[in-house]
Amino acid sequence: MDDFTELREWAADNLQLTPQARTAARARLFRAIEHETRRSTRGRLSRRLVLRGAFVGAATAAAAGIAVAVTRDGDNASTPNLTTLSAAQILQKAADASRGDHSRLPIPRDDQYFYTKTYIERTPQKGGRTRTWTDESWMSVDGSKPSLRHEYGKVHHDPPLGKHEVQWPPTIYAKLKKLPTEPAALLEMLRLGQKSSPQTDQSAFLDACLLMQGPRVMPPGLQTAAFEALADIPRVRVDRDEVDILGRPGVGVSYPGIDFTFLFDRNTYVYLGMRLKGSTTKLVHGQWRDTNPYFETRCLQQIAVVDSIGRRP
Repeated sequence: MDDFTELREWAADNLQLTPQARTAARARLFRAIEHETRRSTRGRLSRRLVLRGAFVGAATAAAAGIAVAVTRDGDNASTPNLTTLSAAQILQKAADASRGDHSRLPIPRDDQYFYTKTYIERTPQKGGRTRTWTDESWMSVDGSKPSLRHEYGKVHHDPPLGKHEVQWPPTIYAKLKKLPTEPAALLEMLRLGQKSSPQTDQSAFLDACLLMQGPRVMPPGLQTAAFEALADIPRVRVDRDEVDILGRPGVGVSYPGIDFTFLFDRNTYVYLGMRLKGSTTKLVHGQWRDTNPYFETRCLQQIAVVDSIGRRP
């Protein structure tokens, strides 16, 4: 049974939620994933199940989950002013930049690990000190082995996936290769076969965040198709201009009501990472409450395929 089939059955049979409730639950789950246990409107889910599909150790994130593109600086003096471009046009240019990127990682074996180095910057919305982290992680490609993950500077030892735990999106190359590289087909899959609506489009946007956040080696054409599929979602918007990621000016594309924003280089449209709006979740008088809101940017500085935990490229 493939992951999408499991996801459809999970949504249809086990969780009797309205589309609005499902979308709210996803956002809640992302905001809460940085803690050891989390609650959401969908109930209590395995932390590892979502964590492995989102940011490499976070997802207010997805913020999941981190950029799978190996980025390079570019030079484009003829780039038009971004204020004249729509979100769909930016995504199309990002697709073109992805199509022209020939820096490929080797296809990983299932018994190997993804090594990642991720830069994180968090700024409180209500004022305060900006904090930064550079986290290293070693994540089992197929989830069958223990993983070592740094999250906000803290070390976590994740056990292998359990028998009934679902890994979505997949990290196994053979499964990723089965995903559509035709944008319309990929978008239909992200919508779980449903027609376009604000709720199904929110769901598709969030699942695209998970797909892009890795760590994974994307088969040729899949990342390009993901950006082109996002460009076809109604109501995508330019979220924030003048975002700085490691000295690179960026522009963001988001969806209304979603806390996560794709960030692209302002000049080359190369995918840089993700910006998210999150908060700290605390248990207050028996109820989980969101406090201390913040903005967070995440950028994948390095990704590689290695044979064991502790190995670096």
